[in-house]
Amino acid sequence: MQLSTRISNLTGGGSDGWDVFNRARAMIAAGVDVTELTIGEHDIRTDPTILAAMDAAARGGHTGYASIPGVRPLRERVAARLTERTGVPTRPENVMITPGGQSALFAAHHAVCDEGDTALYIDPYYATYPGTIRGVGAVPKAIRTRSREAFQPQRDALEAAAPGAASLLINSPNNPTGVVYDRATLEGVAAVCAGHDLWLISDEVYDTQVWEGTHLSPRALPGMAERTLVVGSMSKSHAMTGSRVGWIVGPETAVDHLITLATHTTYGVAGFIQDAAVFALDQGTALEEKVAAPFRRRRALAQTVLASQNTVVPIPSQGAMYLMLDIRATGLSGEDFANRLLDAHHIAVMPGESFGAAAAGHLRVAMTIEDMRFADALRTLCAFAAEQV
Repeated sequence: MQLSTRISNLTGGGSDGWDVFNRARAMIAAGVDVTELTIGEHDIRTDPTILAAMDAAARGGHTGYASIPGVRPLRERVAARLTERTGVPTRPENVMITPGGQSALFAAHHAVCDEGDTALYIDPYYATYPGTIRGVGAVPKAIRTRSREAFQPQRDALEAAAPGAASLLINSPNNPTGVVYDRATLEGVAAVCAGHDLWLISDEVYDTQVWEGTHLSPRALPGMAERTLVVGSMSKSHAMTGSRVGWIVGPETAVDHLITLATHTTYGVAGFIQDAAVFALDQGTALEEKVAAPFRRRRALAQTVLASQNTVVPIPSQGAMYLMLDIRATGLSGEDFANRLLDAHHIAVMPGESFGAAAAGHLRVAMTIEDMRFADALRTLCAFAAEQV
C-alpha cells in the first residue's frame, strides 16, 4: 500500500532541517543538561488569569461544539484589535478563528491556490512554510533575501519571481531573522502583488514583539485589504502556544469560503479556549507587554554581549523572540557550528540552513531562557566562534 505523494513529500523528500533540535532533545532525555535556544516557546507559561478564565468556561459548560467561524465575542475582539492597530475597518465577518496560526496558514493557502499553482515565500522562512504549501497541492517557490540587506525582500527579486504565481507569503516581524519589514519594503511587496494579481498572505503572529521601528500590516496599504489574508495568533502575544487559537482576517467572501473549509477539516476551536482568548484580549496591551518584556530585556543583553567581540555578526534584531547571527567568519556552516557547539558546550541553537539557503552560515538563537543564563550561553557561543577562526 502506498501513501499519497502529497503527504510523503511535505518536506520535499529531504530532511526538515531540525536534526540539531532532535539531537538536543535526545540528549536531554538521556539526562544531559542542555541549554536550549532552539524553538520559540516562552519560558513563562500562560498567565494564571487566562487559565482561570479557561477553567471557568469549561466548568460552565462550554465544552461542546463551538461555532465553526469562532464565537461571536472573539471574532468581535479580533476585528476591533485589527481596526485599532491597522486603521483598516474590520468587521467580525472578516474574521475566522482557527486552531492556531499554523492552521490559518494552511487554510489561507487552500483559499488562494489551486493544484499546481506556484506559491511564493521569502527565504529565510519559518520551517513549515514550504511544507504547508505542498500540503495544499501548490508548488513552493522561495525568493532569496540577503544578509547584507538585513534580509529585507527586494522588489526586483519579487518582480522576477511573480509572473504566473498565485500568492506571496511574508512574515513581519520575521521568524527566523528578527527583522521588521520597513514601509519601503512593504510598499514594494504591495506593488508587486497588485501588478501581478497575487494574493498576499501576511503572517503577523509577532506583531506585539517589536523592539525597533513600527509594525505595518500590508493590509493597511492602498488597495491591499481586498487581496490580503492576515494570519494572527494568541500563541506569541499571550504565551498561549498550547491552546491553539489563531485567526485569518480577510475579505468577507474569502472568509465565507474558509468557514466552509473549516467545516470539512478542523470543525472549529474549543469554546472554552475561545472564551479564554476573549478574556486575554480584554486585558489590553498591558498583558501583551508583560509577555513581550523578557525578550526585550534579553535583546538588550545580547547587544551588550555581541558588541564585545568581532567574530559573530548579528543581523539587526528589530522584533520577535530570536536573534539571527552570522557565523561565516568561522568557515563553518550553520549546521556544523550548531552540532559542534552542542557537543562541546551542550548549547542547542538552530542552524540557519533549517530556514532556507539564504540563511546558510547563520544561526537562529531563541531568547527563551532566564536572562543571566541566556547571556552566559551567548558569551560561550561567541567565545566558541572565536576559537574556530
